[in-house]
Amino acid sequence: MIDCHTHTQFSMDSEADITACIEKAIDMGLSAYAVTDHCECSAWYPESHYSDTENFDYFNYEQDFYKSVSAVTSLKEKYKNFNLICGVEMGQATQDIEVAKKIVSDERLDFIIGSMHQLKGEKDFYYIDYSNMSMDEIYNLLERYFMEVYQLCKLNYFDVLGHLTYCMRYMKCRNNINPDISRFDEIIAESFRLLAYNGKGIEINTSGIRQGFGDVFPSLKYVKLFRDMGGEILSLGSDAHTVEDIGKNISDALETAKAVGFTHLCYFKKRKPYFININ
Repeated sequence: MIDCHTHTQFSMDSEADITACIEKAIDMGLSAYAVTDHCECSAWYPESHYSDTENFDYFNYEQDFYKSVSAVTSLKEKYKNFNLICGVEMGQATQDIEVAKKIVSDERLDFIIGSMHQLKGEKDFYYIDYSNMSMDEIYNLLERYFMEVYQLCKLNYFDVLGHLTYCMRYMKCRNNINPDISRFDEIIAESFRLLAYNGKGIEINTSGIRQGFGDVFPSLKYVKLFRDMGGEILSLGSDAHTVEDIGKNISDALETAKAVGFTHLCYFKKRKPYFININ
């Protein structure tokens, strides 16, 4: 059992005490536990740095990034008998490649999740009002999302692609919009081919189960597609933003992994993959 996607007090949308999070992970008997606080490349600098601020709700992720990495690095010494992983969830690397290079160059990092939370010129998917959008507009937004994810995979600055299909959570949970994304299977498959070729992975993110979506991100179909495209690196993450949610529904993610034929899970140390047998 591993949980390699979690947030603490150093993420703008979490107040979870980092020490309490680590203690919870130890109590659960996790084989690997990663702290991956948010760092959005598109809002790395203070607000004054940007001319267009309308689509952002938070800035200065640089400060949060260094606080998180410093805290985890220090706590590794305290918890040296536990597999504590210093990670980051790096958002929108394609939108500021120079910032992404700064993040990737930090040698204290064990693990980088590559995520896409918002498209250029749009709000974070969390903040978009889908209620007045036509299905054509929904599909246009999704097409842009999957194309941007493809560009993110081409950039190849991360270890594991984070919560593919994340954007659908808010469409379904708030407005009962459940688009058929099979029309994007070709570009998703191309993204997965790139990941497999470059020795990168995906995660099964369990947040959708507890937050009303009713499934993991991505679903079993797409975890299988990743395997079919040659993918071997698979991580599991709760995307916990509270102490209580650490490890939530990881067993469901494990069953998904087994169902499509994965025999190993993966975590990262010093940006290198380590594999654990699935029993």
